[in-house]
Amino acid sequence: MPIDIVFETHALSEDNERGIATGWLPGRLGEQGRADATAMGHRRSNDGITAVFTSDLHRAAETAQIAFAHTGIPILYDWRLRECDFGTRNGTPAADIKNDRLDHYDHPYPGGESHHQAITRVVRLLTELPTKWAGQRIMLIGHLATYRALEHVTTGRSIHALLAADFTWQPQSWEYHLP
Repeated sequence: MPIDIVFETHALSEDNERGIATGWLPGRLGEQGRADATAMGHRRSNDGITAVFTSDLHRAAETAQIAFAHTGIPILYDWRLRECDFGTRNGTPAADIKNDRLDHYDHPYPGGESHHQAITRVVRLLTELPTKWAGQRIMLIGHLATYRALEHVTTGRSIHALLAADFTWQPQSWEYHLP
């Protein structure tokens, strides 16, 4: 049975506002991010979502807590929804990470992982979801690696093509249907 997935990136973090690629650092939401997380909860709390899966990195977990803690919808934390681990480059300018991302398609960042490894990690979670959540509508709160994994699984686009494409953030969610 298929699963309907609503995906949203974590709300705006202080690092996002400063142009920093947080990677595996925890990060935290700024004032606008907390307001956005509250709005997410209002939009989605009566949307038929049976569970929220979130990255365990603080900025994503904080988004989920603000949005859904009052709803009774279970919030499940999973490290596989984390952003790519930029290793020694966690916390560096996002523009630098964006500019040389293709150099790290399958070559890990020093002390970290490659984009291919990060997306494959998220895909493993996606393949497990039908074992318990078939026929349900769930939400994922994650990062760019989560988005790319969902696009790869649902559209068949190659990981390399997804990495090469510019990402356009949107204020609302993306909707996916996993067969």
